[in-house]
Amino acid sequence: MLALSAEGILPKVDYAVFADTGWEPAAVYKHLDRLEREIAKPAGIPILRVSSGNIRKDALDPDHRFASMPLYILNKDGRPGMTRRQCTGEYKIKPIKKKVREILGYPYPVRIPKGVFVEQWVGISTDEFHRAKDADVQYMRNRHPLIVDMDWSRTDCVRYLTTLGLADTPKSSCLGCPFHGNAQWRHIRDTSPSEWDNVVEFDAAIRKGNARANATGNRLLGQAFLHRSRVPLGEAPIDHVTAAEWAQRQGELGTGPDADELEQGVADGCSPWACRGTDAEPAQDDYGLAS
Repeated sequence: MLALSAEGILPKVDYAVFADTGWEPAAVYKHLDRLEREIAKPAGIPILRVSSGNIRKDALDPDHRFASMPLYILNKDGRPGMTRRQCTGEYKIKPIKKKVREILGYPYPVRIPKGVFVEQWVGISTDEFHRAKDADVQYMRNRHPLIVDMDWSRTDCVRYLTTLGLADTPKSSCLGCPFHGNAQWRHIRDTSPSEWDNVVEFDAAIRKGNARANATGNRLLGQAFLHRSRVPLGEAPIDHVTAAEWAQRQGELGTGPDADELEQGVADGCSPWACRGTDAEPAQDDYGLAS
């Protein structure tokens, strides 16, 4: 959408906003710098980088309130579970809304007058038109240009990016997002050893839940993992194996409709307004604890 606006195919936007969780792959930050340098600045479109902190650091800090990420849980009785997903709201939606209020001139807790709003573009293509929803606040009105103006599918978007030399656009999501598929885990392991060490260490560090919960006595009543197999990430079955072996090693996941999701991941990217992680396994309780 930024490129379409910069080229004049879509109206010129006032700003583009990147919500930084502090734990994106290095390739994403490099790509963002390139977009800013080659597309946004020449078109006079400021890219605003907003943040609520570093999600990895916060999860391991006993003195910091942490919005839980959707960790896979193995309960003491062997049943699987999943902690509540609060990270998107805290680390993406919250800082974007804060910046929007500042742009409008009504920072929290100042009340925004009726009729004052921004038009916010959300990059959902026709493949996922059912995820196009209205904003949940009156001072933001969502518009979906890829659907309404362009009638573009994901394939159309990729084709357009390719013409701009951006075919290698990396997937934006936290380095250690539990919604990664095996393909993404392998890519990290095989192309960036330092980032692989980073996520393996984090996986081990959150085995008993986030540090804040443990410090306040709200201990996880099971074990937490980044990979859906619910084994340590460094030992998880992320390589290609036979269908029969998947059935044996993945238990209830088997080789049914979840097989592609197991390989490619739950979401194509972590969008603040349309994260497909919402459709993942249900959370167990309001506190992100296994019970």
